[in-house]
Amino acid sequence: MTDDASHADDSRPDTGVARRRVLQAGAAAGAALTWGAATGTAHAAEGASAAGSASAHPAPCRPGAPGSASWFSAPPAPVRPKFRWWWPDGLVEPAEIRREIDQIADAGFGGVEIAAVHHSVDDPAVLDTAHHGWGSASWVAGMEAALEQADRRGLTVDLTAGPAWPTAVPTITPDSPAAVQELAYGVVALAAGARYEGPVPAPVVAADPAAAKATLLAVQAVRVDTANSTRKETGLDPATLVDLTRTVTNGAVTWTAPDDGGSWLLFAHWLRGTGQTPEAGPHTAPTAYVVDHFSPAGTRAITDFWESDLLTRPVRRLIARAGGALFEDSIELESRALLWTPALPAEFARRRGYDLLPYLPALLLNKSNQVYAYGAALTVRVRHDFWQTVSELYNTHHVTAIKKWASTFGLKLRAQPYGLQTDAIATAALLDIPEGESLGFKNLDDYRCLAGGRDMAGSTILSCESGAYTGGAYSTTWQKFLRTMGGAYAAGVNQTVIHGFSYAALPGVAWPGYAAFTPYHGGVGYGESWGPRHPTWRHIADMSGYLARVHQVLQAGKPRQDVAIFRQTGYTATGIGASWFTSTGIPLGWNHQFISEPLLSLPSARVTNGVLAAGGPAYRALFVEADFFAGSTCTLPVEVAEKFLAFTKAGLPIVLLGDWSTATVPGLDTGGQDARLRAVLAQLLAQPRVRQITDKTAVGAALADLGVTPLVSYATSSTLLNAHRYADGVDYFYFCNGKHAETVKPPVAAVDHEVTLRRGSTRHVPYLLDLWTGRVRRIGTYTENGDTVTLRVALQPGETMVVALGVPGLFGDRTGSGPHAVSTTADTVLFADGRLTVRGSADGEYVTELSQGRRTVRSRISGVPQPTQLTGWRLDVEDWQPGATATETRVVRRALTLDALAAWPDIPALADVSGIGRYRTTVRLGRAWTGGHGALLDLGTVYDTCRVTVNGHRLDPVDHINPVVDLGGWLRQGDNTIEVEVATTLGNRLRVSDPGVYGGSPRQPYGLVGPVRLLPYGEARIG
Repeated sequence: MTDDASHADDSRPDTGVARRRVLQAGAAAGAALTWGAATGTAHAAEGASAAGSASAHPAPCRPGAPGSASWFSAPPAPVRPKFRWWWPDGLVEPAEIRREIDQIADAGFGGVEIAAVHHSVDDPAVLDTAHHGWGSASWVAGMEAALEQADRRGLTVDLTAGPAWPTAVPTITPDSPAAVQELAYGVVALAAGARYEGPVPAPVVAADPAAAKATLLAVQAVRVDTANSTRKETGLDPATLVDLTRTVTNGAVTWTAPDDGGSWLLFAHWLRGTGQTPEAGPHTAPTAYVVDHFSPAGTRAITDFWESDLLTRPVRRLIARAGGALFEDSIELESRALLWTPALPAEFARRRGYDLLPYLPALLLNKSNQVYAYGAALTVRVRHDFWQTVSELYNTHHVTAIKKWASTFGLKLRAQPYGLQTDAIATAALLDIPEGESLGFKNLDDYRCLAGGRDMAGSTILSCESGAYTGGAYSTTWQKFLRTMGGAYAAGVNQTVIHGFSYAALPGVAWPGYAAFTPYHGGVGYGESWGPRHPTWRHIADMSGYLARVHQVLQAGKPRQDVAIFRQTGYTATGIGASWFTSTGIPLGWNHQFISEPLLSLPSARVTNGVLAAGGPAYRALFVEADFFAGSTCTLPVEVAEKFLAFTKAGLPIVLLGDWSTATVPGLDTGGQDARLRAVLAQLLAQPRVRQITDKTAVGAALADLGVTPLVSYATSSTLLNAHRYADGVDYFYFCNGKHAETVKPPVAAVDHEVTLRRGSTRHVPYLLDLWTGRVRRIGTYTENGDTVTLRVALQPGETMVVALGVPGLFGDRTGSGPHAVSTTADTVLFADGRLTVRGSADGEYVTELSQGRRTVRSRISGVPQPTQLTGWRLDVEDWQPGATATETRVVRRALTLDALAAWPDIPALADVSGIGRYRTTVRLGRAWTGGHGALLDLGTVYDTCRVTVNGHRLDPVDHINPVVDLGGWLRQGDNTIEVEVATTLGNRLRVSDPGVYGGSPRQPYGLVGPVRLLPYGEARIG
């Protein structure tokens, strides 16, 4: 039996009347989709008997005081997750913009980032950039509408600095001084004694067609050094370099190579524009070109365009009210040669103390490949100095300058400071909000690099572009998203910018509407286009609430870290971690972050009571090893070694891994610096709080010898990850059963072991903060030993939890100062309604040892029914199909009776169905069922999101990684109706509705697969 209904999914502006009619129709017939996110909760934990529900369209929350129940349960908008909001340039309607802001606000999100992205648009005629490009009048009108509606709804709006990425403006050409530039080279090979007479050698790689101008920087000759040549690089002898620049006349040069039996190369170095445009353009008319990120001219080009074309009086006024941050994506500057800026030679000489030009041949790039070298050691040093200078120019003229300018009209600067060989750790310290990404980062240490910069600078937020998966369009599950992000939060991330939310419509697109990244080259794109077009949007407030609580905890107070890892080269997005700590330390509970040289000049870089940056991350040890990016050589700047000496004299423990007796400075030794370094290191290694080891397996022993132990320790090596924050006298510990990198095999298994936590006072007791429900309860079973608390942590793969240590009475706790359980033979001991209670899943007498006087208590539980597997279900399905327009969804209803649960593709009638399924079953409980009984509902396997209702009461949100629900006091004698509502992706429907794009995708398992088990328990009060 089927029937169908249609609704306009997300393209037409809706009115209150229309929305009410849709909701009324859904309530009456169960046949229509709601517009937006409906939320609701009912308190079912620990035998509670009162229900509550959340508003379907939550208003912005006032922040509660830290330690209050509302502080955790209802985080305010500023800490809630955001969406990257993709517009097809300025081809947007203000009314639709306002409606989408409402959809995002109603779903419980705190902000958006507006980005011009349209990789899915193959036909450039669809987007008239002259009238609807980035920065056009229609773009500005869209910005105004977004800011105005965000202000009304309590959201913030972030704005990208240019169209797509990297930052570009339409007021420059590739030949402009403000455009990004490159140093290209031409070369001619000469035999010994050979004469060259002719034009200066032209570049070996042609210029971009739009770059018409090239300026000759230098002409040089140098002898080939075959002894230092490798398969990839031709060796050169720097002592033979001849500067021929002054001999060039009318574009020609004449030179005879020495008759010394060797081979010579004649180089010409040409400065020219790269001609790079933003990703997937055009976005503007005239074309926008990428700016020079290393010069004041490039920054002025950005600020001048914003001042003249974007920052209208209304936009300025609205930014002051609803503006969040100016955003820049990763530094994806593309060059066919070596990135350059005109002031580089002068800046290099000023900053490094020697002339750069004689070393140019060792720096040259041909399509990203190094071509020539001056011997391994010298080349490494010169390249280090070059990229250090480029990094400093980027930080000074781009990051710092744009941050200062943006602050004048109320925006912070958020950016992804990686993509080049620059010091991303140092840049993270300069930014208001550094950001990483789940797609491009190879492992958790990539986040820890940015977190080190953030925390040493005293900032709060480490953002993440989250949930972009190659080929993941319309098949990304929230479960996959949660498993990806769980570990990132442990590594320092505490703001989630979800990738992403696409504007509803664009001419010529197919159902379910415009999507920024799909189709991509004709196939399935990456990233997801979340929104009401997705069945899972029905449950979106559960996801936003969970993420908001993660953020609330991980933005609280200050971080607490165990060890600072000094990184000589501050790259990130490399996947390179730290010896011992990444492989061995983390599985034992250790936490670490990376710091680089510029951070040691920050005000926080001082040691107090043996702790580095005591007012921030409070590192209790420093670890230094060889530079992985410089051939694993032991290298340090002299000034850094001197600071380390001062640190350890102030009490900071330091462990050095490697042979530091022959250490060198990382750059070129311009005057006895290597000798000075070794003298300082000799003093450093003689200090009592310093250990030098040559075997990385000895790191743990060296730390123990120095009296340094982790703030969190595990009873066994574990996949448990942790993060620690301290705020207002409370220690917050976030845990995730995750892995260092998603590509790690074998998969993570469940963990169940003891964890020992350091606490600030012996009065502090542990609380469990439920990230899904927002509820807090005091933990009933743990042991104490002075300043530590030990409790058991059991988590499924990807599952998370938060434990807080604070004084009794936090979060509205009413347990008082009575005893807690130290051990028990029951399933668990918990505090229920302020009283200590044992819970068991079978009849029997349970023995519990209490903390006060080590008193033993016996408790009897009887009449507990046997576990039951629920097999017979009625399934009502909303089958989402293309409607009359690209943004309209037709719903076909299907009703089935199931004797056993199965994934939808294994049910013939649902093989290619996507949508929402409501599973209903009835459970009869006999007369033995009393008020002292409850039950857990173990849903088993569920794809993708779900909610549970018992006897008409919607329960608290379900943990989507471990879907076990406490039915508490909602069950009764007689018949009990249990309903599980499950929502899917759109992938299976798109396989058949749009086979040209999605037909090759495999069917996804959908629905309630189970097995679903009802697990009754009994409870008995203690005392």
